[in-house]
Amino acid sequence: MEPLLDRAHLARQTFDDDDLAREVLALFSGQCRRFLPGILDAALSPAARADLAHTLKGSALGVGAARVAALAGRIETAGRDGDAGAADALAPALAEAVRETLELI
Repeated sequence: MEPLLDRAHLARQTFDDDDLAREVLALFSGQCRRFLPGILDAALSPAARADLAHTLKGSALGVGAARVAALAGRIETAGRDGDAGAADALAPALAEAVRETLELI
């Protein structure tokens, strides 16, 4: 299973600048809170959910939140394939990964 937060990756991305790392993590946290509800919303179209998942995946990759990135990527793929059922099945795992990751921040 992918790690929740790869701090070595985050350090490389932020040039070992702790203040920058905190700022980037705060931005990631905000994106999680902004995009996760839409990703979890089965009433949204699969394409809209895929777009949100894509954005969250990119943000997660940037900070080293590998589990969130992997799950968001799978939901993105399901949405692009029009498979709302697969996206719905993955949604609880993504919500849990986001919750656990944000607890580490």
